[in-house]
Amino acid sequence: MTPEEIAQAAESLVRAEVTGQQTGLLSLRFPGMTLDQAYAVQAAFVAAKMAQGRHRIGWKIGLTSRAMQDALKIDTPDSGVLLDDMAFDSGATIPKGRFIQPRVEAEIAFVMKAPLSGDATREEIIAATDYVTPSLEILDTRILRADPATGKARIIVDTISDNAANAGVVLGPERHAPNAHDLRWVGAIVTRNGVVEETGLGAGVLNDPVTSVQWLARRMQAYGQSIAAGDIVLSGSFIRPVECPPGTEIEADFGPFGHVSLAFE
Repeated sequence: MTPEEIAQAAESLVRAEVTGQQTGLLSLRFPGMTLDQAYAVQAAFVAAKMAQGRHRIGWKIGLTSRAMQDALKIDTPDSGVLLDDMAFDSGATIPKGRFIQPRVEAEIAFVMKAPLSGDATREEIIAATDYVTPSLEILDTRILRADPATGKARIIVDTISDNAANAGVVLGPERHAPNAHDLRWVGAIVTRNGVVEETGLGAGVLNDPVTSVQWLARRMQAYGQSIAAGDIVLSGSFIRPVECPPGTEIEADFGPFGHVSLAFE
């Protein structure tokens, strides 16, 4: 992809978000698109948002479970950027039209008190973490999930370009020291309108959510980025995405770890 094509792809994502009309698959528009090019599109999309006055509040890690990696035929997670207008309070109601096709995932969020280098060890990650907390990530798709003409599903380069499908984050009120719980055994029961839809454990995230943060630090170093003090890091979902059409109420019960909820008008 040329720099002009990367800019055009990012522009189509901005337009999709503003209009609520999804753009076509970038993988069809730009055959042979690489992961590096997809991250370049993501960076251009985020830069356009920041030019509108947004600022970064953290990072999300996606595709950490074996099931999701197998579905997309990849063997690595991906990552995206959290911006300030993506943050919602637990218990908030999302106004109608705010997202295109929202879905929700349950995750363990890390909030950092110190920066992380790319070669950070597990012990250094725990030491750099201010606290961990239950969270929900809101996913949205500015790119079509499938091409209507061919039926071709979007692939990893589409997802990465689309800021790893990230659109929102909801943190629970509880704050825990990162070593106060075995995060592999922290899990959640997620209900939609009172019906249990998904359950899972932190071990579904690369066997340990701390490993996920370690992966992010290394990936970011390769792209000249870094995790800063104050950043929120969504470590990856341990459930399948739950569809959230209008009128949806989501509750995530993390047991002793806490509780987080969200509703959609």
